[in-house]
Amino acid sequence: MTLTWYGPDVLTVADELTEAYAEVFTAPPWEPRDFEETRAEFRERLETDVHRPGFRAVLALSEEGGLDGFATGWTTRAPFRADRAYGKVTRRLGAERVSELLVGCFEIDELGVRSRARGTGLGRRLLSALSSAAPGGRAWLMTWIGAPQALALYRRAGWREPEPLPGEETDMVVFVSPGPADEEASGSGTQASVP
Repeated sequence: MTLTWYGPDVLTVADELTEAYAEVFTAPPWEPRDFEETRAEFRERLETDVHRPGFRAVLALSEEGGLDGFATGWTTRAPFRADRAYGKVTRRLGAERVSELLVGCFEIDELGVRSRARGTGLGRRLLSALSSAAPGGRAWLMTWIGAPQALALYRRAGWREPEPLPGEETDMVVFVSPGPADEEASGSGTQASVP
């Protein structure tokens, strides 16, 4: 079962969400991180993120009621952020393409599936559930190049990678959601490219 939470309402389940986040993002392939430190950092960030425009969280519960997976995001506003890995996104795509491709779109910030629920298609369902209500059907996300399962998930789901500026590859990969034309094309085995 999946539940969608809007804005600060997700804080009512913040302990469960924070625990799941820390479990997912302290396990390989993510760089070695301290569990308690990761949990504390995410909880602090969550307190701010729930106030971002359009914040939503989709949580997947097991039959027993435990949290198996989660996805969070919000609408990207101008000016484009420079904290966390956002500077790498701007360097990779350039400010003009960031404005064209990402600003005003729904940003998938976090997506994670606990080990007990992997291989069930849950990640793809969470991605679809969170991005399905994106403004104008447009969404984007970034992920680390060292996470091959995440990269494969987004590619299989039809998400596309805008070509980086020459010489500006980074350890972050940007994906944009397929549009209606891409979804039709993917049924015929072709896929549009992103400028």
